[in-house]
Amino acid sequence: GLDNAGKTTILKKFNGEDVSTISPTLGFNIKTLEHRGFKLNIWDVGGQKSLRSYWRNYFESTDGLVWVVDSADRLRLEDCRRELSTLLLEERLAGATLLVFANKQDLPGALSKDAIRE
Repeated sequence: GLDNAGKTTILKKFNGEDVSTISPTLGFNIKTLEHRGFKLNIWDVGGQKSLRSYWRNYFESTDGLVWVVDSADRLRLEDCRRELSTLLLEERLAGATLLVFANKQDLPGALSKDAIRE
C-alpha cells in the first residue's frame, strides 16, 4: 500500500511487537512469522512515492500480496487504486493471491469495506 497506510504497524501487531514508535519504512523489512503451523516470509516494503518504482524488485516467488489501504484517507484513494492496478499488471504477480486490507476502520470518516471494494 501507499505510505502511511499502516503496513508496518499491522505486521508488528501481528507479531506481538511494540507499535508505540513506528517510523516510515525506507526500503524494506523482512519478517518471518509462524502462525498455526504456517511459516510466512513477509516483505514489508516502503510505500513512499520515491520507493514505488523499486517494488517490482520484490515480486520474484511471491505467493501472496497484502495490499493495505488507509480507509480514512479519502484524498489518496484514487492514487491507491491506480498503484494497485499497475501492480496487478506485473507478470511475476500473475499467480499470487491478493488480499486487500482495509486498515484504520476505527477512525472517524473511514470508508466501509464495500466502498473500498468499489
